[in-house]
Amino acid sequence: MDINHNGKNCSVFVPLDREFFEQPTLALARSLLGCILAKETTEGLAAGYIAETEAYIGPGDRAAHSYLNRRTKRTEVMFGESGRAYTYVMHTHCLVNVVSGGEGNPEAVLIRAVEPVCGEELMHERRGVDQTIKLTSGPGKLTKALGITMEDYGRKLTEPPLFIAKGIVPESISTGTRIGIGNSGEAKD
Repeated sequence: MDINHNGKNCSVFVPLDREFFEQPTLALARSLLGCILAKETTEGLAAGYIAETEAYIGPGDRAAHSYLNRRTKRTEVMFGESGRAYTYVMHTHCLVNVVSGGEGNPEAVLIRAVEPVCGEELMHERRGVDQTIKLTSGPGKLTKALGITMEDYGRKLTEPPLFIAKGIVPESISTGTRIGIGNSGEAKD
């Protein structure tokens, strides 16, 4: 079954099962590359291949919101089951993470960029930009383009409206230092 969306023929994406999200955080960060991050709203479906991720290894990671097991209303979802959305506002942008590490082990993977695969016209409308602007090349850009908001906090990523589906296997993967956290000591790398 296919969906015709904004002139593109988009396959119906099947959400990944819970077991996928139970792998170690660093492995999950790699496994998420090429998967499809999708959000269904009343406006339509918008989705993209996950192109960039960043792992946060919880209590021992000075850059993680859960460093030293910091447990707040904001970080509570990170202490739960893997495969849930951890959304939060950074500056003026909502960002989305995939909770990992398992119950009681607050780790997460930040989705830093996606490559649009479905609903590109809708993404342009949401971002208010023309066709020449990169829509989803940053964590705040992608959430706005896909329609991901703070209302998605704690959602299971195994079922609509916000979910991750099987995508494509990347031809190659490159790694580098983290972005924007230079003041976090050894955690910056």
